Amino acid sequence: MKQKTGLVLLTLASGQFLMTLDSSVMNVSIATVAKDVGTTVTGIQTAITLYTLVMAMLMIPGGKVGSLIGRKRAFSIGCVIYGAGSLTTALAQNLTVLIFGWSLLEGIGAALILPAIVALVAGNFPPAGRPRAYGLVMAAGAIAVAVGPLIGGIATTYFSWRWVFVGEVLIVLVILVLARRVEDAPVEGRPDLDLVGAVLSATGLGLAVFGVLRSSVWGWVLPKPGGPEILGLSPTILLIFGGLLVLWLFAAWERRVEQRGREPLVQLSMFENRQFTGGLLMFFFQFLVQAGLFFTIPLYLSVALGLSAIGTGIRIMPLSITLLIAAAGIPRFFPNVSPRLVVQGGLLAMFAGTLSLFLSIDADAGAEIVTVPLLLAGLGIGALASQLGSVTVSAVPDEQSPEVGGLQNTATNLGASIGTALAGSLLIAALTASFLSGIQQNPDVPSEVTAQANVELADGIPFISDADLEKALEEAGASADVTRAVLDENEQARLDGLRTALAALALIALIGLFFASRIPTEQPGATQQRAAPQQA
Repeated sequence: MKQKTGLVLLTLASGQFLMTLDSSVMNVSIATVAKDVGTTVTGIQTAITLYTLVMAMLMIPGGKVGSLIGRKRAFSIGCVIYGAGSLTTALAQNLTVLIFGWSLLEGIGAALILPAIVALVAGNFPPAGRPRAYGLVMAAGAIAVAVGPLIGGIATTYFSWRWVFVGEVLIVLVILVLARRVEDAPVEGRPDLDLVGAVLSATGLGLAVFGVLRSSVWGWVLPKPGGPEILGLSPTILLIFGGLLVLWLFAAWERRVEQRGREPLVQLSMFENRQFTGGLLMFFFQFLVQAGLFFTIPLYLSVALGLSAIGTGIRIMPLSITLLIAAAGIPRFFPNVSPRLVVQGGLLAMFAGTLSLFLSIDADAGAEIVTVPLLLAGLGIGALASQLGSVTVSAVPDEQSPEVGGLQNTATNLGASIGTALAGSLLIAALTASFLSGIQQNPDVPSEVTAQANVELADGIPFISDADLEKALEEAGASADVTRAVLDENEQARLDGLRTALAALALIALIGLFFASRIPTEQPGATQQRAAPQQA
């Protein structure tokens, strides 16, 4: 029995590991992947963001599909789609194919797999063992975040980034074999699929996050020079508000469905539960800051400092180490600690780590300056990962576990999408403003060069290395003095862009503290455990 339970846990944890791996494994190889498929850093940022966006859009409908066809079947079908996406990505020769395989197919597969995992934990483990089982599954996701940069760095340096996705195909095949030992979670009644609700939720989330994604190109409120505009405003702000309006319509539709006695896509009464909404909010804040850090830090190490992919992965290891220690160690050695206290401490650690990065990065600084900040950030991320899974799952009855899985993973992937997009947008905006201002004030840069740059680069300057910029300037016929001056300004602008993104992420971690009061002060099941002896 223990052996079967172990195989089930291994299967579900492997699925969680694989789904989370894609959000971190390629961050250290962004520049390499961009060159290999003939695109820019912004293009790869788009692919990463679209992957999490597709998941966020389809996670709620994906959970409902599992109720219709069976959670085990949804899990297996999702694995097949995900494997096809990984194979397509491994063979991609351009950005379009990369996005189709990585962002679309893998995103659809993950939207079926992740909600099913939550329901299958409930169906394969007794109530007393579910918090621990789900905690271990979430720990597998934390491990993926931790080892992803190193795996990506080793593969890119010694082989090719494409082998990462080939490896994912092999892992999917193993998971499909192991999944035979998993028992399907029972489905009560005859569930309906609210197609209107599914379309409204996916559309609302998609519009809002796509708007954030395009902010670096279009501008946030006012349109960038040469960019599209609607009524004098950037499409970004209109898409965000349009998305929020559609989500409001989604909520109104769901209430109407419930009033008619039909089964809604989401039971809105769940959001009246403070513990449940608190867990979702903490997931959102954790993954927003986490994704932003995993986007900005590799850029600093690989582009600004010129480290190789494996060198970047090694420098990120301090975060990985403390993340694993906290995620696995807190439940093991402090099983009865207050979840609220752990979450608050985790957010403070993430804030301290991000703020110290903001204060540390400098033109003369080496790669070693990221070590202590990353230790703190990893400790914070691991602390949240150790608590939030059991907090949200235990907040509602077992029969709502598929909905919990869909909403929980929507929150995480929405946070990851916005985190990557927001960090990238702020970075490019600050870099562009700093660079254009710098060359305008630099006497070594001729006025005609400044004027040309203001016209051609007003919509955004790419985050590129000194070597790539110097090569471009040489091809353009720039003099040695102009090249040196532009390189100096680009170096400073890169730092300004990174500092702006890090400052925003630190502020967001601090804001998360105001919502941590929704997290309970007792571990899930502690009340029942105290009551059991009294009943006996």
